[in-house]
Amino acid sequence: MSSSFVLRFALKYKLPNMPRIIGVNIPDNKQIGIALGYIYGIGRSSAKVVLKEARIEPNVKAKDLTPEQMKMLEEIVKKNYRVEGDLKRDILMNIKRLKDIVAWRGMRHSRNLPVRGQRTKTNTRTVRGNVRKTVGSGRKPASNPT
Repeated sequence: MSSSFVLRFALKYKLPNMPRIIGVNIPDNKQIGIALGYIYGIGRSSAKVVLKEARIEPNVKAKDLTPEQMKMLEEIVKKNYRVEGDLKRDILMNIKRLKDIVAWRGMRHSRNLPVRGQRTKTNTRTVRGNVRKTVGSGRKPASNPT
């Protein structure tokens, strides 16, 4: 494709120029303190620490950041945090390790049951899904009229 075609296409359809940090598009119309939360592994408190280290106000919109500020944010996040694919891989490896050593938590993970001590007689809809296994159990069949 020629560059003039891409330029005409972008001007005609007004493609969003979303800022990217570590390969993640962050929304440009949100405050940067909130927009950093779109990166897996960075929450509100981590975003505040990153912005404080980069000396950027948290209420500035992401689209108003300069390229130097974006580069600084990316360097800080790369240096201090495990995010996106690395973090997901670490979590999966930790769960696999628990399953391999046949730990209690590993067995709970493999059986798709709550892992952190929650009760299972009721209130496990999130983990097990909305499957009602005991709805009709214990009922006597209707007696036949004589």
